[in-house]
Amino acid sequence: MSHRAVPQWGPTAPAGAPGPRGVEVRRARRDDLEAALDLLEEVAAERRYIGAEPPIDRAATRARWEEEFLGSGHSAMFVASRDGDVIGVASMLGDGLSKLGMFVARPERGRGVGSALLAAALGWARRAGVYKVTLQVWPHNERAIKLYERFGFEREGYLRRHYRRRNGDIWDCVVMGLVL
Repeated sequence: MSHRAVPQWGPTAPAGAPGPRGVEVRRARRDDLEAALDLLEEVAAERRYIGAEPPIDRAATRARWEEEFLGSGHSAMFVASRDGDVIGVASMLGDGLSKLGMFVARPERGRGVGSALLAAALGWARRAGVYKVTLQVWPHNERAIKLYERFGFEREGYLRRHYRRRNGDIWDCVVMGLVL
């Protein structure tokens, strides 16, 4: 197992740590959910970077988020915002072994928002006693894979023809993990 230095951004970072200018990363609140759903719909409509595809069942997703992330001490959701607009979301589902999910608005990608969200989520995971974080990512999402690897995630597996897309295609995915 390799141990790499983990970049520090966001509210868990030491004072003076570099991060994206003008971006606030914090735990999600109930009043963030509509904007987070709007962003989920935008990213899902790209049909390229996340598993969700349109149409999004907003009522069901909101209810699930409220139960899993706002009503539980065992999971957490974080939002990144700029000028009051939600521009990114990260979630950690489960205690002990936690599953990471994340999506960022197209114009904000490559500007440190994902790093800030990931740092906040991993900071929460460490404080919550999570021993391992897992995630799944499409093999073509090379920028995300590089981001996760910078934070110490390792490729643990490759699932071939695993997820059926609405158009009938079946996509592979890379399984990654980080032991805390």
